[in-house]
Amino acid sequence: MKIFLLITTILTLNLFADFKTLDTAEFEKLKKEGVPVIDIRTPMEWKDRGTIEGAYKITFFNEKGVPLLADWFFQVGHILKDKKAPLIIYCAHASRTKSLGEGLVNMGFENIYELKGGIENGWIKKGKPTIKE
Repeated sequence: MKIFLLITTILTLNLFADFKTLDTAEFEKLKKEGVPVIDIRTPMEWKDRGTIEGAYKITFFNEKGVPLLADWFFQVGHILKDKKAPLIIYCAHASRTKSLGEGLVNMGFENIYELKGGIENGWIKKGKPTIKE
């Protein structure tokens, strides 16, 4: 039983090893290198707080917290051509990106990143600009 728990723990750690959190400087560097950025928040949040310039706006969770899986993956499929390609996701405070990022890694995506603190704490509070509609 102990061996089973140890193996399960090791495998679980490996599953989440490729989901990385970026500080603002790392985020900007990868964005500048052309890594696509997706804002997974809702349209109301985009309108209220704006978005980071160049980010794709693709809602993942609706206002009730229900994942919009089919639509999200359909749209992302036009951005990412394979599961090895890097992708940065962000939400308001990085809570939704943690759920989504871990799920993507479990599905075999290899280079998933999130903005530490989301747009609120990882971007706006650092004095970085947003684009409002």
